[in-house]
Amino acid sequence: MAQDDRTAVDFWFDPLCPWAWMTSRWILEVEKQRPIDVRWHVMSLSVLNEDKDVPEKYKALIEAGWGPVRICIAAEQKYGPEVLEKLYTELGTRHHHEKAPYERATFLAALEAAGLPAELADAADSTEYDAAVRASHADGIDRVGQEVGTPVIAVGENAFFGPVVSPAPRGEAAAKLWDGVLAVSETDGFFELKRSRTRDPIFE
Repeated sequence: MAQDDRTAVDFWFDPLCPWAWMTSRWILEVEKQRPIDVRWHVMSLSVLNEDKDVPEKYKALIEAGWGPVRICIAAEQKYGPEVLEKLYTELGTRHHHEKAPYERATFLAALEAAGLPAELADAADSTEYDAAVRASHADGIDRVGQEVGTPVIAVGENAFFGPVVSPAPRGEAAAKLWDGVLAVSETDGFFELKRSRTRDPIFE
């Protein structure tokens, strides 16, 4: 299939969010089933919630969220956006599957596995990349509105939050969900389908 026949899909993620992780595993499965190319971007729940009245138990989590997004932005700036998929996968595998906290040891292990230099871990504690984090976040969230979180997916002029799903569908099931999501997102005036979550993220 010619490259021109493939559809670019932009995906904004925060490595902190387990639901974004589930959706990211789904979109990678879709990439095997449909002619799409996923382009990865950083967004930040720390930025999204910094001015909101959130429960006390989430405040420390939100503060901890700065580290991984800073590292992702630093890696993107120095080595290009193509490194984000591998880095995100290595970070997310350790954090969501292996339950490793986002701390320096986790960052170093993920960077090594992604083939990136250890010095990028220093970005976690630096504000040098915060403006770029905010810009990348705004690029995604401005397409869908401030009342949603991560992930944000954009296909051409159509952008949406989600889908929120657990576990991540595989094979043709992943492709069918993609076809349906794309269909509703392309419907003029369509805004939302939602129901209460009845299970936690299921990490396979």
